[in-house]
Amino acid sequence: MTTPFQLQNKTILITGASSGIGEQVAISCSKMGAKVIITGRSTERLSKTFSLLQGSGHSQFACDLMDEEKRNEFIDSCNALDGLVHSAGIVVPVPVKFIAEKHIRQALGINFESAMLIVTRLLKNKKLNANASLIFFSSVSVNYPYSGGSLYSASKAAIEAYSKNLALEISPKKMRSNCIKPAMVSTPLYEETKNQVMYQDTATYEKKYPLGIGTPEDIANAAIYLLSDASRWVTGTDLIIDGGFSIGSK
Repeated sequence: MTTPFQLQNKTILITGASSGIGEQVAISCSKMGAKVIITGRSTERLSKTFSLLQGSGHSQFACDLMDEEKRNEFIDSCNALDGLVHSAGIVVPVPVKFIAEKHIRQALGINFESAMLIVTRLLKNKKLNANASLIFFSSVSVNYPYSGGSLYSASKAAIEAYSKNLALEISPKKMRSNCIKPAMVSTPLYEETKNQVMYQDTATYEKKYPLGIGTPEDIANAAIYLLSDASRWVTGTDLIIDGGFSIGSK
């Protein structure tokens, strides 16, 4: 039986692959037949992800995406890509009255700026094959604000707007751009944010999810769909994956 839900003969670049969702996306893509190129800041954790990949032909490159020289060196070393999953991201929980310029640079830098600059470099250097699929991570926090989340939500709203404009500009080559918009997923990042105001009563918060808290595999499966030829007619969208949070939280 043939299926469009596979990644054979595709080369996929995954940022933020050293932990959490990015790590699982890399592993799942390799299981579906893709050759993956992974990057992350931690050499040790990136190597762990690399050891879990299936198949052959994969590569890894430890890199701080906010280091322009290293970022460009990494991108220039890549072979032509059929897909990009920009999973690198951070949460910068700061109440609005305490936001400083350094916080803005930190949140927007990795969540938004790095994504734009990576794509710009890939396009200028003709590193994206026709029909390539580009995926960025947004968040339901764009629509469901929380105390201390203005920087994070703003950076995700920015990437949504960018993705839609990008989708329009790259459509002549049948390239696609979409966002995956998760709610809370059980990752190390979730554990780190449990102490924020909105998560202080964890049990009450988790009741807002009719299908429970998500797993990295749930998000990786969505990424596989958007990277595969099964989604060839899907572009400029924000795919909400929230376990019913958007209905359960009302």
